[in-house]
Amino acid sequence: MSDTAELIKERVNIADFIRQYVALSPAGKGLKGLCPFHKEKTPSFIVSPDRGIWHCFGCSLGGDVIAFLMRYENIEFLEALKVLGERAGIDIKGVGAGERQYAVLYDINNAAKDFFKNYLNAETAVSESARKYLEERGLAVETVKEFELGLAPNSSDTLSKYLLKLGYKISDIERAGLVFKTERGTYWDRFRHRLMFPLHNHFGKTIGFTGRLLPGAAETEVGKYVNSPETPIFAKSRLLFGFHKSKGVIREAKTAVLVEGQMDFLMAWQDGVKNVIATSGTALTSEHLKNLKRIADTIILAFDNDEAGQAAGERVIDLAGAADFSVKILNRKIAGNDPAVLALKDPADFVKHSSGILKKMVESAEPAMRYFFDRYLKNHSSRNGAAKEGPAELKRNARVVLAKIKNLASSIEQSFWIKELSTLTGISETHLFEEMRTLSYNAGATSRKDSKPEIADSANPRNFSRRDLISERMVSLAVADSACREKILEYAEFLAEPYRKIFESLAQKSEAALAPELSELANLINLRSSFEVGDPKALSEELKNLGRQIKIEHFKDLRDAVNARIREAEARGDEKSLGEALQDFDRISKEIYNV
Repeated sequence: MSDTAELIKERVNIADFIRQYVALSPAGKGLKGLCPFHKEKTPSFIVSPDRGIWHCFGCSLGGDVIAFLMRYENIEFLEALKVLGERAGIDIKGVGAGERQYAVLYDINNAAKDFFKNYLNAETAVSESARKYLEERGLAVETVKEFELGLAPNSSDTLSKYLLKLGYKISDIERAGLVFKTERGTYWDRFRHRLMFPLHNHFGKTIGFTGRLLPGAAETEVGKYVNSPETPIFAKSRLLFGFHKSKGVIREAKTAVLVEGQMDFLMAWQDGVKNVIATSGTALTSEHLKNLKRIADTIILAFDNDEAGQAAGERVIDLAGAADFSVKILNRKIAGNDPAVLALKDPADFVKHSSGILKKMVESAEPAMRYFFDRYLKNHSSRNGAAKEGPAELKRNARVVLAKIKNLASSIEQSFWIKELSTLTGISETHLFEEMRTLSYNAGATSRKDSKPEIADSANPRNFSRRDLISERMVSLAVADSACREKILEYAEFLAEPYRKIFESLAQKSEAALAPELSELANLINLRSSFEVGDPKALSEELKNLGRQIKIEHFKDLRDAVNARIREAEARGDEKSLGEALQDFDRISKEIYNV
């Protein structure tokens, strides 16, 4: 860790700082309180001012004051340094080239945001057309100003010339994601002729943009919506649009209303639904859910009312249920049976049509599992008399619903919905539980067609850890493609033990020598992943994500081992061993944060 970080830790009293977030009381030489990172009734969160560290014996998290702020506010290392640096009276900008290279990206994005805002308010025909479009969509001028919407001109270099004039280097402007280099070596603005939605981190700093093509303009190859590329300060998998504004309301309500896009967010916010967030057109990820989990336990889905929206919603229900969220669906029924209302597609349309209706839909949201009951079992309900489906169709659809119930993290919820399913279908709870135990399910399935549960191999049961599942997929890709084997090679040391040995064997074999062994290999490690490579671009993204995740799981395993040492040292009262173990825990936690 840099000297700056050490100086910050010396100057910032960890107990005083954490007291802003957690109520602490004396406990021996330290302080204790309820952990802010998981639910608990008995305090297991310990702060040690002497050592400058914190640790939770309930969820095994721990670290220094920087690690606490990073996790609590879900921010990057440099951002945490800046926040704590201001508290400690230390100027972070002047501490070295490594940190300045990040700071300049924030400055450039902020300057670009001001440029886009000014252009939207300029007296030009294009600007006037853009303002008229926002008005037609229902956005108030106050909302546009509050969220700092802007407009990118229809030119190839207006923004880059503006930023260069301010003294920024073209290489830094490119790193910020605002320009790209052409084959001829020239630089073009990434966003042209688009409405601009600034993207903020959790402290409200601009880290990127979403650009929406202006109405009437021909769609480009990259489509109607374009996001900033991944940069050192922007990661799509972590960002939720508007979270910097709504996180306080979400924390208070313990509930987040999830919509698909920026316009849905803005209209919902404008209409009084303040605990709202948006995925900005990207798929919801486990990182998004982790951000939400520390401040909310319920998610209300408000996705578009079309097949694509339903498919995306179903996937989110599965992921959030597996992450132990209570998931609800926006209740559109209270809007009535007016054909004009039934034709409305998204939350923004509802707000524009009738102010206040979205808030009522949120307040009367229904459990997501009832949505699955209606979607898959509406033709076979004992409440409606004779079933409209035969036993074969019932079996197929009931298995889909049972697999989704099995996917829920809470056994209490599982039991509740099995009872409800029994009442609905007339099938005994015992038989439903028996059927459910035979099923496995892909929580990433996104449609009725894809939602096909598989019958588990009861003769050879196996409990797969997350590290096993990631290793399994990586080895299956290595089997399928030699290029994948080369890319995965750098992660081989992090694979779970049986998969690592097989991968090392694979890496030494030619295609011809490998071919006869594929069937035997699949049986040997019980691979359930298909040996498919797919689109090269998608594969590259998958490998990058898999590599990062397998490293995280590797370090988590190491951290679990250290946590066992901590418990043993606590039980023995061995202060020296406890101190060493806590230092190791802190070091490994930093490794996880830096992956």
